[in-house]
Amino acid sequence: MKLDREILKFAIPNIVSNITVPFLGLVDMALMGHLDSPAYIGAIALGTVIFNILYWSLGFLRMSTSGMTAQAFGRNDKQAAGGILSKALFIAFSAGLLILLFRHPIESLGFNLLEGSEDVKLFGRGYFSIRVWAAPASLAIFAFSGWFLGMQNARIPMYIAIAINVFNIVFSLLFVVVLDMKSDGVALGTVISQYIGLVMCIFYLFRHFKHVLPDINVKAILPLSEFRKFLGVSRDIFIRTLCIILVFTYFTDRSAAQGDQVLAVNSLFREFLMFFSFLMDGFAYAAEPMIGARLGKDKKSPIRKVVRRIFMWGLGLTLLTTLIYGAGGNVLMRLMTNQTDVLAMAQPYLLYIALIPVACFMSFLWDGVYIGAVATRGMLYSILISTFVVFFPFYFLLNERLGNHALWGAMLLFMFSRGMYLWAASRRYVFKD
Repeated sequence: MKLDREILKFAIPNIVSNITVPFLGLVDMALMGHLDSPAYIGAIALGTVIFNILYWSLGFLRMSTSGMTAQAFGRNDKQAAGGILSKALFIAFSAGLLILLFRHPIESLGFNLLEGSEDVKLFGRGYFSIRVWAAPASLAIFAFSGWFLGMQNARIPMYIAIAINVFNIVFSLLFVVVLDMKSDGVALGTVISQYIGLVMCIFYLFRHFKHVLPDINVKAILPLSEFRKFLGVSRDIFIRTLCIILVFTYFTDRSAAQGDQVLAVNSLFREFLMFFSFLMDGFAYAAEPMIGARLGKDKKSPIRKVVRRIFMWGLGLTLLTTLIYGAGGNVLMRLMTNQTDVLAMAQPYLLYIALIPVACFMSFLWDGVYIGAVATRGMLYSILISTFVVFFPFYFLLNERLGNHALWGAMLLFMFSRGMYLWAASRRYVFKD
């Protein structure tokens, strides 16, 4: 039917582009997993935690830009659309330059706070000191990707994401396998590929959106009322993202406190969670422009049917992924690493791989719906409850008895409770028809 074709028009390019991101993570982990020490896996894990803190906290550059641009597109307001990109890029480049300016204090603080062996921290610092130079490009790509999607074009972000990750994999293989640069090689591959992606963003902007170019300028940043509106939406997403960062950072820190083997196992397992999240985000990203454009055109536009169909597609993908994860957990782990001690340590926890899709799918899909509706306050409340009422109390109560099982139980309940709250609150924040 027509609605399914529209959903797939957005979802398929997003799935294709998103799936390259965790695939890159899997390749990086596999490259490190076949070196002579689990410390290289831990180094990538700890370095990634710091970049997650930096980049995820600025994830509003994509999410705020996407939802607000989609509503501007629905109103056929190209001036507003150009102004949104101007504001997003101004924040992106400013934040990127600040990260570079304060890179040494960030590195020291990050690795002093995180748990890890001396080898893990040594290799992790080398990884960070190289990869940090990609910050301006990475943040600008966030802004461009959200804007392209809000302008109802999912193919351009797909082309850019595929190119970035293909180049990243090629350079990582070159630097790690051929030049034996180990974790430093993975970092250098990331830097080069991110700047290639930024050049592609600028190319596509000039090629496909010439009619909006006159409205993308410094003057578009200045109107304070519009800038406050952008920052207001971004603030809710920023705080929400900080909570997610807090949970994932604490998860990695508590993993590292249990030893390099547990850190390696949990880092590999987390790649399966990220892989599924990027799969499901294909449909969440489809919700953003579809719902945003409908509500921009008509604030009382009926969107329940769109949400139902997106959830039907998401549920089917969830069941398929659960089956694959449940039946092939051992095989997938052996593809990731050949270190026998890590594989042995993973055995008691393989069930959690299969539970990841069921626990997570609702939260991922509802995020897309709320972003399209620019209902960011509901997203903020959901994460505050899931973090401070669910995740931390569950872990602290059961950690002494269950150890790593408590950590994974807390993570899965955190994801599940987010989805349940967003579903329960949707009538108030999303469905106003």
